[in-house]
Amino acid sequence: MSASNVQQSQIWHGQASALYSLGRYAAALDKFDRLLDADNRDVAAWIYRGYALCELKQYDDALGSFDAAVRLAPKEALAWHGRGIVYAKQHRYDEAVSNLDRAVQLNPDDVKAWYNRGNALIRLNRHQEALDNFDTLLDKQPESYRAWYNRASALAALRRYADALSSLDTAVSIKRDCYYAWTYRGLMLNKLRRFSEALDSFERSLRYRTPNPNAWYGKAATLALQGEAEAAAEVLSQAIATHPEVWVMAQTDPSFSTVITTPAFRSLATAATSTLSDPTGLVENSLEWQERSALEDGPNSASDF
Repeated sequence: MSASNVQQSQIWHGQASALYSLGRYAAALDKFDRLLDADNRDVAAWIYRGYALCELKQYDDALGSFDAAVRLAPKEALAWHGRGIVYAKQHRYDEAVSNLDRAVQLNPDDVKAWYNRGNALIRLNRHQEALDNFDTLLDKQPESYRAWYNRASALAALRRYADALSSLDTAVSIKRDCYYAWTYRGLMLNKLRRFSEALDSFERSLRYRTPNPNAWYGKAATLALQGEAEAAAEVLSQAIATHPEVWVMAQTDPSFSTVITTPAFRSLATAATSTLSDPTGLVENSLEWQERSALEDGPNSASDF
């Protein structure tokens, strides 16, 4: 490559990096394509083209870019990490873990790869491995409140509720306004039959985010467990206002078993089912803890390469 071409390549790399870091992924993609037109062996361009495509939800094309990078540089951790992200986005979690395994082998200090690997393991119900994964991550980055949260998720799946609570305590001590950690903390306190503290935790979650159907549902379940049918129905109605399908969840949730037939809940049932297009079925994952499954989408800018 001539000196002028090298200089032009450096300019395009700088422009692409700036556009990528600003979230202008389509414009960045155009720059990466120009770089590859000039030199199709530019590993960095293939990798960051893949990340830009991933941000644009063009997952098959993103995978093709990462594959090209791996062929050119099989020991480049970011390419394997990118492949892992794509597979996770496509819900192909076994393949995601295999690629993220390779990423952390090549770069054990990539905390985002460890984070994404842990999430994929949770999706596969490989909770002990997920726990070990987040422990490794937290050794490297102890201030990652999201890792503490996900560690709690793995512990809860292993029925280690007190340990999960401890992890959530750490998460909210790092980020006080992490509303979903406060909500999950309330659920763990319910498991431990510490209802007063659970209510406080749900209230804290609601302080940081409203509307907040997860916290309303958890608070209603706590009140129901204490036999407070009218109060539980009133709180659950707030969740139903934005997510009417939660009524179906409440019908099968043991937390509500002692209050579901009370007058307050019968009135709630009438209101809820009138707004449901299919009152016999639950919208899948309507109150799933989406924050738990959020991926870390690779480097912050193309200049991280």
